[in-house]
Amino acid sequence: MSRHPTVKWAQRSDEVLITVELPDAQNVKLKLEPEGKFYFFATAGTEKIPYEVDIDLFDKIDVDNSETSASSRHICYLVKKAENKWWDRLLKQGGKSPSFLKVDWDKWIDEDEVNEPDANSVSDMDFGDVDFSKLNMGGGGDGLGFDAADDDDDDESDSEEEDTEEASSGIELDAKDTVNGSANEAPDTKA
Repeated sequence: MSRHPTVKWAQRSDEVLITVELPDAQNVKLKLEPEGKFYFFATAGTEKIPYEVDIDLFDKIDVDNSETSASSRHICYLVKKAENKWWDRLLKQGGKSPSFLKVDWDKWIDEDEVNEPDANSVSDMDFGDVDFSKLNMGGGGDGLGFDAADDDDDDESDSEEEDTEEASSGIELDAKDTVNGSANEAPDTKA
């Protein structure tokens, strides 16, 4: 008796993406038929356990333009539809889908999202010639990514003009932090 591997699917108007998750699959056999028949068979594991998927897809497919890609973790099928239209579901028969069949939300695109640009898509953004490795975003050092040479600590006293700006900007000074109307240079020890 064969087992069912986990099968994920997503669609576009012209194709269906089917991913069979079966690590270390061997003896992989795939049969696609124009009327929408999808058959998959493979063995996996040291015991060569057989896995099988035999489903009837919602509509007809273009077998000649369909493609396969395999890795050590899964087998991906790009099944071209015979007609460019959105399917209501993956399987021809209605009702509840089998438990091994799941929607691949990582690859899913809704019909109404096809022509909308994805504002959150990083892959479509143009960053020009920015070298992100030089931005020191990975932490380390002082954690701020600033050079010590950029600090202007030459002027140790604040002018009255700066004190007035600080007071008007909403910074509160305690009475114990001020001496003769100017801010004390001692570090703030309040926690």
